[in-house]
Amino acid sequence: MKLRLTALVGLLVVLCLPAPSSAAERPARIVVDPGHGGAVGGAQSPTGLLEKDVSLQVARRLRTLLEKELGAQVLMTRDEDVALPLPERVEFANKQRPDLFLSIHCNAMPTKRTRARVQGIETYFLSANASNATARAAADRENAEAPVARGAQGDSTLAFILQDLARTEAHQDSSRLAYAIHQKLIASTGGSDRGVLQAPFYVLNGVEAPAVLIEVGYISHPEEGGRLGRADYQERLATAITEGVRGFLAEIRKRDAPKGPRVAAPATP
Repeated sequence: MKLRLTALVGLLVVLCLPAPSSAAERPARIVVDPGHGGAVGGAQSPTGLLEKDVSLQVARRLRTLLEKELGAQVLMTRDEDVALPLPERVEFANKQRPDLFLSIHCNAMPTKRTRARVQGIETYFLSANASNATARAAADRENAEAPVARGAQGDSTLAFILQDLARTEAHQDSSRLAYAIHQKLIASTGGSDRGVLQAPFYVLNGVEAPAVLIEVGYISHPEEGGRLGRADYQERLATAITEGVRGFLAEIRKRDAPKGPRVAAPATP
């Protein structure tokens, strides 16, 4: 009888112990992807500032803040001015088994009239269909480096993948991540809010984690292009993205936290 009582007490003690730390509570592993690089400069400002340089500078600042403020483990697809094909970026990201994937870019308009007029911030997550013509144009521009063979597989392959993705939690979390980051970016910078949009970006297709592509501004706009080259503005962008990631992780960790043991109601006499 005494042994039974001891065993029962032991079981109750075990049930009352805190649950072991889950994967959701370990430091987040985040892949940061600065767009373009090397001979592929990307979009250009009226003064000659290149998208590849701005994206790398913002990404480095973002890495520092994510590590310092969130204790995250950050891996960069590139940390210098080198060309990196889009498939290799996706492959690198998946090898790291990240919790999040953040791709940093600058946007641009094609004509003199639109370059002078259009500015603002857009945050994207993957979809087979672009939200609007602007989103379609942004995806086409950023996908220009994509291999022809992959693109020639056609919309049916992409649609199949996306139908599967749509059923996954990662895709739903990509939407949550995009909104969390975008709200912080607009609040912090006061930039024109061009919205959270969807488009078929190659670099987001196939990443097995919540993934977003952030167009931090229109480098082709005379004023915004100038701001994107300033260290203080880049720091503000990186801080806002970090705060968006912080909010997203808090929400996800709360959702995924292990539930405590059920406590039986006391027996009525």
